[in-house]
Amino acid sequence: MPIDFPADRWAKIADDARCWWAGQLKRPLIQMRLSGADPGRSGPRLPRMHRTAQYGFDVPAEDIVDRWDYDLSRITYLGDAFPAVIPDFGPGVIAAFMGGKTVVDCDTVWFQPHTDRPVRDLRFKTDLHNAWFLRVQEVMRRGLDRWEGGVQIGMTDLGGNLDILSTFRPGEKLLFDLYDDPEGVKARTWDAHEAWWFYFGAFNAILQPVNPGSGCQPSCSCSVAQRRCS
Repeated sequence: MPIDFPADRWAKIADDARCWWAGQLKRPLIQMRLSGADPGRSGPRLPRMHRTAQYGFDVPAEDIVDRWDYDLSRITYLGDAFPAVIPDFGPGVIAAFMGGKTVVDCDTVWFQPHTDRPVRDLRFKTDLHNAWFLRVQEVMRRGLDRWEGGVQIGMTDLGGNLDILSTFRPGEKLLFDLYDDPEGVKARTWDAHEAWWFYFGAFNAILQPVNPGSGCQPSCSCSVAQRRCS
């Protein structure tokens, strides 16, 4: 059984969103989800994980999307709720795209530097062939292939400029840099800023215009708020 969310409900979700942002909605946005609906199929072989990064690179992206599809099919969407997922590879994943060490555990994902370099010696270069970057792209593409706009696929957590920089200058090092070398910090922050927009643009080009809106969801059972004029 497909996810129980007819296509015409997306139009209402979008209209409500526009009205809410325009200050024309006469009510709050309320999202409610009831779990336990009959998915009409047996459960997938792939277990549910807290973060997408916990699935090894040997797990096909199609299997990850199938796991999400099963979980979304077990939900009844009430009020302003709608089906959504996020390819969750950890907060500040741009650091992994630019060569940071990725450490995945049972609860979260950490990014660490491979070498200890002064802030002025750091160089951030975008890498179109980075394995983590390609993995996020593949998961997004397989989700779009499966749902064709029927599920909102959120933007992966790219992180903020200083979050990205702190991966390569962790702990108190970046704090000292702010005092000892503010110009170096400023230069690397702008490098991170440019990298952020580069990767955002790359992912957004995959998601739009098929993806129904933009969002960043913590899990496949949670979603973004939307709006209505009445």
